[in-house]
Amino acid sequence: MSEELDFAMQLAREAGQLIFEHRRDADLDHAYKGGNELVTDADLAADKLICDSIRKAWPGHEIVSEESAPEVAAAAQTMAEPVWIIDPIDGTVNYAHGHFQSAVSIAHSVGGEIKLGVVYNPFMDEMFSAEKGQGAFLNGASIRVSEVSDLRRAIIATGFPYIKQGIEPMVDRLRQILNHCADIRRLGSAALDICWLAAGRLDGYYESLSLWDFAAARLIAQEAGAHCGNFSPVPAGIDPQFHCDDLLIANPELYPQLLKLLRQA
Repeated sequence: MSEELDFAMQLAREAGQLIFEHRRDADLDHAYKGGNELVTDADLAADKLICDSIRKAWPGHEIVSEESAPEVAAAAQTMAEPVWIIDPIDGTVNYAHGHFQSAVSIAHSVGGEIKLGVVYNPFMDEMFSAEKGQGAFLNGASIRVSEVSDLRRAIIATGFPYIKQGIEPMVDRLRQILNHCADIRRLGSAALDICWLAAGRLDGYYESLSLWDFAAARLIAQEAGAHCGNFSPVPAGIDPQFHCDDLLIANPELYPQLLKLLRQA
């Protein structure tokens, strides 16, 4: 385990403990970013803890954060210095409503390549982790994607945006997938959806996201044997590992089947 991964895992656990205790011990204050997206005081407290810890340990590193530095996400792939990409609570709506499907997500990029990812669910005490080329793990045990090859037996996860403009194509895609798979799951945390796929609990996943939602989880899934890509063209000059639109992640048998269906829709 690298020094950076050990640091990220400890930090994710510390931030996870903060949000766990905050929800248990306090009434959550909340607001809506842009009038649509929920943010709680626990998001902000966890963001501060993570960012302060990174700046203390790695003062020369950049930080991309959903809550405190979202505007630099587009530049993450070209930053000269190492970059930490964090989401203090992925699944904030779940968190605010007392659900257990929420997590701290931390990724580290060096030279335009995601090198490590950590996703920690403090409510289930599940730590997903991976380093590039070293495999994927859940609480220290190796994980692999499922071997389901028949789409009719597959469980596929997705999600929907808070802003409902342009939702019709998403409904069309949902109809197309639902007509061919066993069932759909919409669990409310993209990072955990992707990690569950890595652990074989889900078979495929598609959605458009923000970088902090998937940077860590995508690497974890890839290291667990998943195929990761996009079902729409990636713009020239954009590295697919940083491209947020129309993500598709699945086990190798299902990926081409899902890709065909999503493109048809």
